[in-house]
Amino acid sequence: MPPGIDQITLADWAAAVLAAANEEGFERFVLVGHSLAGLTLGEVARIAPQRVAHLVFVSAHVPPQGENALSALPAEVMERAGGGLTDEIVSEMFCSDMDAAQRRFVLERVGTEALNVMLEPVDRTGIPADLGMTYVRLLRDQALPLTAQDASIAALRAVPGAAVDVVEIDSGHNVMISRPEALAPVIEAVRDL
Repeated sequence: MPPGIDQITLADWAAAVLAAANEEGFERFVLVGHSLAGLTLGEVARIAPQRVAHLVFVSAHVPPQGENALSALPAEVMERAGGGLTDEIVSEMFCSDMDAAQRRFVLERVGTEALNVMLEPVDRTGIPADLGMTYVRLLRDQALPLTAQDASIAALRAVPGAAVDVVEIDSGHNVMISRPEALAPVIEAVRDL
């Protein structure tokens, strides 16, 4: 485990996003997040709503208000990953629709999750009702099954006044690697909002 990973908080993740935006000179931006980054998207929108033009959740895990990521994961996901992320489990869950080169690319870059962040309750208080949100639902995702994606969509729609557009792509979990040509137009469609 990398030193300090057990001390990382959701506030740290949000601060890192805002620091990167500042460094690049982005006053307002569309924020795209995949998988566990669903936690970060909501936190950035909550603490800096004036900076976020649109949120794109790509098969992102979004726990209900006040819950944490770990408790909101489906039991079958916890069972599969509970013994650790071996190459076999990573391949099954995250690389189900990839060729050998894409699978190798992912396996060479798998890291350790920040468990502390997964235990923090989420808070969406302060997210503007008129903030545009898009959820990319991945139809062959083995890491975040459709029922979990639907629960994430419901959690986003529970934000008072929120409207969430849903776009479906026939892809596994890492669509940005296995089907970037399908994901890019979704992001481009909201880029200039």
